[in-house]
Amino acid sequence: MYRPFLEYLEKELFNRFDLRSRPIPAGLEANVSNKGKNQATIQSWCYECAELRKIRYTYIDAGASAQVFNSVIYPSYEYDIPLLGIDLLSFGKNKILIVLDFQPLFQEESYLVKYIEPMRSLREKYNDFAQNLEMKFYDANQYFSKYLLFAKTDAETVSTRFFQAYQDYINLYWQILVQAEKLHKTEDIQKIIKAQKDYDQYSADRDPASGLFSSYFGHEWAEKFLYEFLFEDAVPLAVSTASR
Repeated sequence: MYRPFLEYLEKELFNRFDLRSRPIPAGLEANVSNKGKNQATIQSWCYECAELRKIRYTYIDAGASAQVFNSVIYPSYEYDIPLLGIDLLSFGKNKILIVLDFQPLFQEESYLVKYIEPMRSLREKYNDFAQNLEMKFYDANQYFSKYLLFAKTDAETVSTRFFQAYQDYINLYWQILVQAEKLHKTEDIQKIIKAQKDYDQYSADRDPASGLFSSYFGHEWAEKFLYEFLFEDAVPLAVSTASR
């Protein structure tokens, strides 16, 4: 269902950037599950380039029961721009959820004006994908923008109108990246390093997808996938608690 979204992102990345493969820990790049009625496969890709330190995306295909496309793009530490977050989920025909956002590293007004306000016109154009749904696992005021697209929809809308919104948002993200000024001061770069690590910790602690990974591929594999690939700068909760 979301293959065209993966292919569009991949084409854009390879056309615009000088990508290099970024290592994925052995055993985490792909897996197959035969649990339940449907076979489920998961496959991940990871790249880097001068402007983007980590580009990761993952596709889960469990046939009609589940289709998931997830991606996070982390800019180089020399840029303070938001992360690009994509989460497209389908669990049968009647449970389709789309999430697309420029995820701010900071909530200061000057930062939001600089990097989030450019999204306003697109958000207004695609306001039907901003449904003010409840965030059960996250604080909407942390690492999300006020111009987030977050909606329940249907397969036809996903493949038409939302696919156009997706392309428009991604193209705007490239524009922001091209226009961004590099940071040179050590303290500024250190601030970005800490902010991106904090993002990983926050996300790993709350990510509801870990339950989905566990159901298909087992708890041990899911934990490794979460902490060694998806959010590699996060520390598992048990380890974090024990070290205090």
